[in-house]
Parts: sequence; structure tokens; C-alpha cells
Amino acid sequence: MSGRREVVARPDTVLAPELQETEEAEEASLRPKALDDFVGQAELREHLAIVLEAAMQRGQPADHLLFAGPPGLGKTTLAAIVAREMGAGLRVTSGPALLRGGDLASALNDLQPGDVLFVDEIHRLPRPVEEILYSAMEDFALDIVLGKGPTARSVRLPLPRFTLVGATTRTGLVSAPLRDRFGLVARLDYYEPMDLERIIIRSAGIIGVDLGAPAASEIARRSRGTPRIANRLLKRVRDFAQVRHGGNISTEVTRDALALFGVDELGLDKVDRAILEAVCVRFGGRPVGLSTLATALGEEAHTIEEVYEPFLVQQGLLQRTPRGRIPTSASWGHLGLDEPTEQGRLRLA
Repeated sequence: MSGRREVVARPDTVLAPELQETEEAEEASLRPKALDDFVGQAELREHLAIVLEAAMQRGQPADHLLFAGPPGLGKTTLAAIVAREMGAGLRVTSGPALLRGGDLASALNDLQPGDVLFVDEIHRLPRPVEEILYSAMEDFALDIVLGKGPTARSVRLPLPRFTLVGATTRTGLVSAPLRDRFGLVARLDYYEPMDLERIIIRSAGIIGVDLGAPAASEIARRSRGTPRIANRLLKRVRDFAQVRHGGNISTEVTRDALALFGVDELGLDKVDRAILEAVCVRFGGRPVGLSTLATALGEEAHTIEEVYEPFLVQQGLLQRTPRGRIPTSASWGHLGLDEPTEQGRLRLA
């Protein structure tokens, strides 16, 4: 893209993460800095490129953007890319952090013309704060009520034109009035193994790991379609190879490392397998409610529902039914168990 201007960082502005001697900084350094470097999500990238290029040609901030999808797919990375492509500063906050209207007013008043305000978990905005945000998004103004009772009066403060980038893992919890105020609503999907392999090879080069295509493919296959998990597994393989094999990373070493850290051939971890074992063995394949399953595993119900179940359902290992969760034939096979007959299920009941 053309027409970029130099980005000047302010103390309260988050721009591109820099490589530092911390685990968090290493993770940040793996994030692509430009839209052309962003791997996967081809349709989203094309839509976003058109929106940003058109805005720059008009000399205006981009429309407000809403990115939806499971955790770890690149919503925060895209917000930073939007700011960089537009040559603007990036202010980062989250829905749970904006408890009162004053918190939102403070964040908005600190913006400079053209800045990007990134609100993570935007579906968790309190309703009073969300209603204040409506006028800020549409009219670039902040309505504040001064005083109480009969003497109260409303004051409208102008705001610089800015771009709001929201991110959510629960699209259905974003209210319709808020969702309709975004110029582009885009959903990020799980990545294909080929795209994850490209991401892993790129990340390996950044952190100085000599990784062949077969080893990268092995990691990609077990990364649950998620770049964040792919990068995390890459670093654990690096650690294992460094300690046990002098830094040499072969396909066999990669498999041994992932097995040591409890990641199986499908990318399932200890909790995933515990869920399958519970529905298959402990409950005999009969429908089991979420709260009952959570109690049996000692996990929070919302953690099972939001973190683990989506991938198990997507992989065809678990089914959600009105009566409860039930295993599929694939889940019995993955655990190496014989699927009981219908008569066997009735006897277990």
C-alpha cells in the first residue's frame, strides 16, 4: 500500500511490539507487521486491503472494524496492522477494563486524529458504556451529563476522527446496535495446516530455529488450526531439542517433544482427552449435561464450553444435543476403545 506516513509513538500508544528479552516480547515479535505478511484468511485480507487503501486515498481514517472468531487467530495482530498501514497510533484496551463511562471518556480523549482504538472482548462492555460509545462512533462526539437531578445538563465534547477496532470471541453477545455501527464485520476462521506450516517456518526463522518442512508440518497438524498454538508448540519443540538433542530438530524429535508435552496426533491435550474419556467411559456414551461434565472433570463449565468443546465438535469427536454431550464413533476410535452397541449403552444406563 502507498501513502504511509511515519508513525510517531506516544507514551500511552501501543505500536509494533519490539523484540525484548522476555517470553512475551518473543511472542510479540512473531506477529506480522504488515498486511502482506499476514498468512491465511485470504478473503478477510482482501476486504481489509480495499477498506484501508480507499481510506488512505481519501485521506480519512478507516471505517470502524469488528473482528470475530476464536482466540489466537490474529485479531489483535490485525488491529496493530491496521494502525501501521494507516500510519496511526494504536491505543489498546478491553471491554472488562471499561467499567464506567469515565473510563471510556479517558481513552477517547487521549486519541489523536486518525488513531486506532482497539477494544478486545468488546462483547463484555457494560451497557451504559456501550451506549456512550454509539455517539463516539457515529458522530465523533462524547455526550457527558454534568450534575444530578433537575440541575443536570448534557454537554457534547467533540472527538478527533478515529477508527475503532473491536474484537470478540462471542459474536452473538455483541448487541445489534453496536454491531451495526461497524463498517466491516469480519470473521476469522481456523487455519488450514498449509497456512500454519508457513507461519511456523516464518516464526522459526525469526527466533533462530533450524526447522525443516517435515517438522513444521508435524507441528502444524497438531496446532488446532490456531497460529498462537502453533507458535507455542514451536517454542516447546525448540526447548526440547535444545535440552535433549543439542538443538537438532528432526521430525522424530518433534514427535517426541509433542508427546512429552501431552499433544497427540490430532492436537488434543490432557483436558481434551479427559473430556472424551469422561463421555465415553465414565458416562458410557450416554448424553451428559455440561454442568455434570464440568463437575466430573473439576473444570469450570464455561471453560469447557468456550475453550475445549469447539475444537472437539469441529473435529467430529463430540456432539452437542438437546439431551447433552455425546461422543462420536471417531472419539471411541481415537481413544482406542470399542464403541458399545445400543443394547450395551442401555445396560450401562
